[in-house]
Amino acid sequence: DLDECATFPCKDHQYCLNTDGSFSCKACDASCIGCTGEGSEKCKSCASGYVKEDEKCTDIDECNLPEKVCTKENQDCVNTSGSYKCVCSEGFEDKDGTCLQT
Repeated sequence: DLDECATFPCKDHQYCLNTDGSFSCKACDASCIGCTGEGSEKCKSCASGYVKEDEKCTDIDECNLPEKVCTKENQDCVNTSGSYKCVCSEGFEDKDGTCLQT
């Protein structure tokens, strides 16, 4: 078997998987910018919203940072994978960017 992966045939956001007589390009984990294999522990560097912890790229919980990220009145922070979103608190709804009581 010839190791086609030795010539780095895949794109930057992929890793090469050598198979018998061939190869395939697989997508890097969403937490990675470039990778050498499958999973968040194989990242070359971490994507925005992720930090290297115990050799893995893990999600930053922006909602638990000392500085509040959702600063509008009656707004709650919801952590998402690699990011966060600001939503109106229960009993409030978004009207043109302001959370008003329903």
